[in-house]
Amino acid sequence: MRFFNYYILAACLSLLSFKGFGQDPTTLAPTLSFEEYLGYVKKHHPLMKQAALTLSIGEANLLKARGGFDPKIEIDYDRKKFKDIEYYDQLNATFKIPTWYGIEFKVNFEENTGEFLNPNLDVPDGGLYNAGVSFSLAQGFLINERMAALKKARFFREQSKADRDLLINNLLFEASKAYFTWLEASNEQQIFEDFLSNATKRLAAVERSVALGDKAEIDITEARITKQNRLLNLEAANLKRRKSALKLSNYLWINDVPLEIQDNLQPERPDTSTLETLLVLDGITDTDALIQQHPKLLSLDAKISGITVDRALKRNKLLPKIDLEYNFLTPEYDQINTLSSADYKAFLNFSFPIFLRKESGDLRLTKLKLQDANFERNSVALNIQNKLTAVQAEIMSLGTQNNLVNDIVSDYKVLLKAEERKFFLGESSLFLINSREQKLIDAQLKENELQIKQLHAIVRLYNSLGLST
Repeated sequence: MRFFNYYILAACLSLLSFKGFGQDPTTLAPTLSFEEYLGYVKKHHPLMKQAALTLSIGEANLLKARGGFDPKIEIDYDRKKFKDIEYYDQLNATFKIPTWYGIEFKVNFEENTGEFLNPNLDVPDGGLYNAGVSFSLAQGFLINERMAALKKARFFREQSKADRDLLINNLLFEASKAYFTWLEASNEQQIFEDFLSNATKRLAAVERSVALGDKAEIDITEARITKQNRLLNLEAANLKRRKSALKLSNYLWINDVPLEIQDNLQPERPDTSTLETLLVLDGITDTDALIQQHPKLLSLDAKISGITVDRALKRNKLLPKIDLEYNFLTPEYDQINTLSSADYKAFLNFSFPIFLRKESGDLRLTKLKLQDANFERNSVALNIQNKLTAVQAEIMSLGTQNNLVNDIVSDYKVLLKAEERKFFLGESSLFLINSREQKLIDAQLKENELQIKQLHAIVRLYNSLGLST
């Protein structure tokens, strides 16, 4: 599978622009830029597809809630016949149209016959038609279960959109961190490869000088120890790079097939302006407006709105239940003038709990849930604002630190070159050269660390703003 994955990745990367680290064609190595890498994540990672499913769930819930207002056809047929006696033959067909404010229109046809039919079911020959309306006067008029379900489904759809954006934002944030960790490890590996090359050349030069009698033989031992230390550092850097590459591979997929980063593939460090463009951070001035559109806050707003609907429904439950129904009756469905207020069927139902303990408890629980959601939103909003402020300050500070460490590295390079010239002129020692070189190594590692920290800070800004582009 590993070789199979490698060939898939190699085939895909062949369509991209391969860049080398030098002018010699023999030194060319395939590279994976951050832009290309992020494109793969956006297009192929399973979590991106899962994010689309989150929105589909919201749409499905909304469709389900709208079904509460679908017109219905109901047909009841009941017949009993025993020993050639027809006890009853009852047919009741109804067409109902639910509306928003707890009002339901319906048209009904009933035809009942039989020797043992209940007298109140007697209808004219050919059946009886009725058209009427049913509604609730108190509980269920301004809001009812159907209305609440539809309203909450709409808010849930908005919450699903926000959750999808939040999922995408977190995925791209974690994927970016993995890339920059791989980049840091690759740079560190390159640093130790360069200094191992220097140590190897220096050992060979010292051995020639000793053979000519210009240097003491003990210098060979010291040069060899330095080379071994560089080998040890390089081996640790190789392990770190391999582990970071495996972590990065978690985010690389093509057509549901996971890929594995191979050792010869190299990252490219994006400059800050390119990174900001890729993450749609350039040109942002009004961060307060972006915070208000943060998907986490939008999700909480939708949640609060849904609980508010629940609170209104629970308050409505405190009212008495008064259901009314009125139907005009006629044996002639095709003659409207036969409808008369003298022929009707009416229904009234009234109920009201004496103590209202269940309803009052439900309302109190809903109010507490709403308070909890509001507290959470306030806390999250403050956390986002403080996190954003901290990240902006970090980006500015890291910009200054990078300028300083660049100067330090340049100065250490000058000192090391000067010390090497003095050594071969017999005016210095390997100890001083190794000391200078170690200072340079530390400075370059610090430079690499600060550069990667700055990239991490920029993607944390992207994460803090909750962008999903």
